Amino acid sequence: MEQLRNPYTPNAGAQPSVMVGRTDLLEAFEVMLARVKRGRTEQSLLITGLRGVGKTVLLGAFRRKAFNSDGVVLELEVSRHTSAEFRLEVATRMRTALLEVSPRTRWSERLKHAAAVLKSFSLNVDPAGAVTAGFGVDAVTGYADHSHLALDLADLFVAVGEAAADHGRVIVLLIDEIQFLLRDQFEAVIEALHKCTQRNLPVIMVGAGLPHAGALATSAKSYAERLFQFATIGNLSPEDTKKAFALPAVDEGAIWDNDALALAARATEGYPYFIQELGYAVWPLAEGPNITFQDVVDAIPGYQAKLDQSFFRVRLERATPLQTQYLLAMAKLGSGPQRAQDVAAAMGRPSNQLGPVRAALIGLGLLYTPSHGYAAFTVPQFDKYMLRMSIE
Repeated sequence: MEQLRNPYTPNAGAQPSVMVGRTDLLEAFEVMLARVKRGRTEQSLLITGLRGVGKTVLLGAFRRKAFNSDGVVLELEVSRHTSAEFRLEVATRMRTALLEVSPRTRWSERLKHAAAVLKSFSLNVDPAGAVTAGFGVDAVTGYADHSHLALDLADLFVAVGEAAADHGRVIVLLIDEIQFLLRDQFEAVIEALHKCTQRNLPVIMVGAGLPHAGALATSAKSYAERLFQFATIGNLSPEDTKKAFALPAVDEGAIWDNDALALAARATEGYPYFIQELGYAVWPLAEGPNITFQDVVDAIPGYQAKLDQSFFRVRLERATPLQTQYLLAMAKLGSGPQRAQDVAAAMGRPSNQLGPVRAALIGLGLLYTPSHGYAAFTVPQFDKYMLRMSIE
């Protein structure tokens, strides 16, 4: 079948042509947005899951829903910012938000005050005033000028939230890779959201990150467990996996045979990114309009080779030889979470010597800690890749 009509999208964060298995979260976001718009308080949302399960895709769907409801969207992808870099990026996003709430020529006193608070917030990292250029305001004394990130961010969120409330708008903050926030940054975001909730201001956040992001939030602030709804997303069910393969094809006039769907579901284990990759690989091999069992069999070697050469390999290339040995030892123990002591024993080394290695792998995003003393791979089937790589 023509590659031009291939409906599968194996790209990071790309919206699949048909989204399945996430209806409950999409509906929950719609309710959250509508309630805040009506003047109700609502918990923000923290979504966690392994890489490639569709967290960024969900954020994209939330963005579209927020835009359709006249929301003001601020998007932030965290990448280990220093405090100064974090402050500058937040300030830049808030500048956009103020202009989105209302054009500069029609600003209310609340918006002018928010702009003055923004200038105070950004002054020590933007002395030239680029963030507030053209606003025609001076920094306001006593707001966001404490040189304390949590206090300053709370002042900024409250000022922008008050301005948005005056104009009947909702501020929607979407933060991807939230697990990379430093502790003081996480504390500041949570405290700022809390202040907005206490004052019933229309500011909500959806954060997305690796499985340990929820624990990072609750350790940063004890009340985070009441400030957020926590949702974990993972592999699709067998039935939803088949729909993820079948429905996009139907839109292009093709039909998957049942045995082909069953094989594709087994091969991908319901992992959303793998579904897109395998679907993309099968499409040009099928004569159509039916996609057959043999089409899937023929596509699997190329699909597997592409994953090995790109998806898996680029992750492993960031690891040192000792870190690679650690990953291989984990893979040999099995696909599930492994105890640090067991990995050390498999490597024939004292556990305390390998603590920094494990910590570095967590920092690289190759491992996460599902519970105390255990580590697991952040992507499915990475153990199988490690075993294949060790044989080569």
